Amino acid sequence: MSEETLDDNYKRAFGKRIGFGKKPALILIDLVEAYFSPSCGLYAGVEDTLASALRLQAAARAAGVPVIYTNVVYNKSALNGGRFYQKSMTLHNFIEGNPMGAWAKGLVPADDELVISKQYPSAFFGTSLASTLTTIGVDTLIHTGVSTSGCVRATCVDSCSYGFIPIIVREAVGDRHQAPHEANLFDMDAKYGDVVSEAEVISYLQKLES
Repeated sequence: MSEETLDDNYKRAFGKRIGFGKKPALILIDLVEAYFSPSCGLYAGVEDTLASALRLQAAARAAGVPVIYTNVVYNKSALNGGRFYQKSMTLHNFIEGNPMGAWAKGLVPADDELVISKQYPSAFFGTSLASTLTTIGVDTLIHTGVSTSGCVRATCVDSCSYGFIPIIVREAVGDRHQAPHEANLFDMDAKYGDVVSEAEVISYLQKLES
């Protein structure tokens, strides 16, 4: 086996930067109570992630950039959960009416901001997100939320597949363990989008302010 380092190996095939586009939207993925309540099986201890996402929400609003939210909602029988629900031990927390599905404390979508309710990991699968972004001329989707290895990654891959530039904000995405968090940031940055800092995104958004 080669003694080449992981970074050197990947540099031979990956590592190109896409950069920011001209018209972004910000997406806050599944930032709901389940990930912040220690009594819930989905608890991830990602309070810093939420704080970063809220700072980006404020910056996006100031710049007039569309802000989009996702949550996971199943009907009472979870009939619309399919294999994803069948596989998981925790998705019952998202049956409609469960308090674990409420927005995390401090996160309040404005009346004119879009909420996408989904049943599967990607914010694009089975939803109107792609057509909405296309209609309003968005070319860049700034990703925040949870979890890095799950719904954030799935949304990033589909964002790339639908032709949008995926920007993943390192401080504003989180996972229940550092190992899958870092591994998925590494992989998304290598193959699908750009992983960038919160400061870079806020600077970009501020330049868009009229």
